[in-house]
Amino acid sequence: MRILHTMIRVGNLDRSIAFYTDVLGMQVIKVSDHPEGKFTNVFVGYGSEEDGATIELTYNYGVESYELGTGFGHIALAVPDAYAACAEIKARGGVVTREAGPMKHGTTVIAFAQDPDGYKIELIQRD
Repeated sequence: MRILHTMIRVGNLDRSIAFYTDVLGMQVIKVSDHPEGKFTNVFVGYGSEEDGATIELTYNYGVESYELGTGFGHIALAVPDAYAACAEIKARGGVVTREAGPMKHGTTVIAFAQDPDGYKIELIQRD
């Protein structure tokens, strides 16, 4: 078994695609529109679905926002340099909600960004 994808509901599909591709550097892997069900799915990631996990952006026609709830935490991405990643995210118009630095009670360097719908993206510095 392996993780295939994480699905999040988004209020503006074009805005979310732009964030995940232009700000975080992912690619659109697959798009499937379902007019009969009134929703569209767009899968984004850093490689094919066969190579790794992806994020499924689900847009339900006519729904502009969702309550994030308290159960979902964040999506984590490995980055070679969290400080540089924060600078790049900000330069591309993204929002950094926690600047890069060692995590509390540890030494791992982390940072957090936020997507247009308010979902948190953790950046974990890995060699």
